[in-house]
Amino acid sequence: MSETTFMGVERSLIDWKPVIDYRKCDYCMECVRFCPHKVFEVREDEEIKLIIKNPHNCVVFCRACSKLCGPDALSFPDKNITTQRIKEIRKEMEGHG
Repeated sequence: MSETTFMGVERSLIDWKPVIDYRKCDYCMECVRFCPHKVFEVREDEEIKLIIKNPHNCVVFCRACSKLCGPDALSFPDKNITTQRIKEIRKEMEGHG
């Protein structure tokens, strides 16, 4: 598993994970082969053969798997919005600390 916190925030509170556009995905599995954090899972005998199994294992701000995706089927949340949300969470934590 990856880090449990990022910038002092519990990783599970940060919405950062790939989203698969199944209309574009050709199931080449480059993302699965590349990602060392076991974010993806292959399901051989199902109609949808690729899922995001461990979203909180995804390294915050990493988008490397999407850069390898030939059909451009992977997307991520907006980095600026995610950064702002992390700052908001930190501020909330300081207020309760």
